[in-house]
Amino acid sequence: MPHILIVEDEAAIADTLIFALQGEGFGTTWLSLGQEALAYQRQTPADLIILDIGLPDISGFETCKQLRRFTEVPVMFLSARDGEIDRVVGLEIGADDYVVKPFSPREVAARVKAILKRVGPSVAPTSFQVDLERMQIQYRGQPLSLTRHEFRLLHSLLEQPERVFSREQLLDAVGVAADAGYERNIDSHIKSLRSKLRSIAADAEPIQTHRGLGYSYSPGHS
Repeated sequence: MPHILIVEDEAAIADTLIFALQGEGFGTTWLSLGQEALAYQRQTPADLIILDIGLPDISGFETCKQLRRFTEVPVMFLSARDGEIDRVVGLEIGADDYVVKPFSPREVAARVKAILKRVGPSVAPTSFQVDLERMQIQYRGQPLSLTRHEFRLLHSLLEQPERVFSREQLLDAVGVAADAGYERNIDSHIKSLRSKLRSIAADAEPIQTHRGLGYSYSPGHS
């Protein structure tokens, strides 16, 4: 069941959205601040975010900009302003839709369904969140303490789920020449990464070994 995060400081509007979305079978969470939404999405990723532009702490535009630093979750803006410039800015910073108040809650629910159908399974919640600016990766909401090579290695795997990388390709990803004789060092890095992941989720195995070939990231095992 897809889960929708509603970020709206007006309770009456939030209530109508919750009623309409739950009537269509969606799970919902309601928050009233942009900073709360950022923290929530890092910890418990939603499938889509309905985001009011006029929030009490930071604007919806700024919230969306910060979301795009670590997630591609679909975003639908709500706004009391119908100006073309606002629509353009909203879409340019990464929104998937823009709805002007007052609106029909049933129409919003229909738009949510259309967006999720369009983007498909690529928006399924992931156990990993990557912050490229801080060079940090979170796993199941907990930050991983990674070396520079471990960060680059894991990030490369996460970027292309299910792709099998050879040791030579992973060496290239971490910036080490494949002819330097360090292929087996990749095994050591993988072992260290697995240890750190298992300390958070002992029953998961997101990094898969393909004997004679290399390694891959499997979302279904994370």
